[in-house]
Amino acid sequence: MENKNSFIKPDNENIIFGRNPVIEALKSDANLDTVYISGNGGSLNLIRKLAKDKGIPVKDVHDSKLMKLSGGASHQGVAAIGACGEYVEIDDILAVSEKKGTKPFIIICDEIEDPHNLGAIIRTAETAGADGIIIPKRRSAGLNSTVFKTSAGAASYIPVARVSNLASAIDKLKEKGVWIYGTDASGSDYTKNDFTGSCAIVIGSEGFGISKLIQKKCDFMIKLPMMGKINSLNASVAAGIFMYEILRQRS
Repeated sequence: MENKNSFIKPDNENIIFGRNPVIEALKSDANLDTVYISGNGGSLNLIRKLAKDKGIPVKDVHDSKLMKLSGGASHQGVAAIGACGEYVEIDDILAVSEKKGTKPFIIICDEIEDPHNLGAIIRTAETAGADGIIIPKRRSAGLNSTVFKTSAGAASYIPVARVSNLASAIDKLKEKGVWIYGTDASGSDYTKNDFTGSCAIVIGSEGFGISKLIQKKCDFMIKLPMMGKINSLNASVAAGIFMYEILRQRS
């Protein structure tokens, strides 16, 4: 019999929709990635509060988005996506390099909203030997099924920390002796930098790059040479080039 209170998409991305099912999921220990809401009032406000208390991002969307998520079924103005993996703390990522006896090598994603890009970055980070990924809770893709698929399973092996404040997370890394390298066209040639010490590379969003606040937090700005008429690369492609330069230097 069809379950009218929840819906599983064909690609196995866990979608919960309907007010009561989402409320119960929020009250339980369900590992939710994002809650999508259309409208306000009544139990929707309760859902907003429960999500906030749990630190789960809430996105306001049009009804058409919820219709797509629910497969056309009655969604009652709300849907939630279950996370496909557990998030860790920054200290857990720093513990990786400590255990290996190497200098920290961390990737920071500043508002990478395309799950395909995030998945590709995670895949490359794992193959390049990075210790972990840091993403913000807001305006960022999370560990959903699309990210897992695009990462080709790498998301199961590399720790990902999801933080409320990216600037504060960077401050914490700095306190631990990690140098922060931002990526921007205003920076210096990436090959002229020494990445053999403790470092974290910040990859900016697909459309706007690194935010001004995060730029101010960076110790250095680095860039890729651009020889053609197009002056930018896909975020995951650029991230891959930077990561493999770090691997090359450390090898």
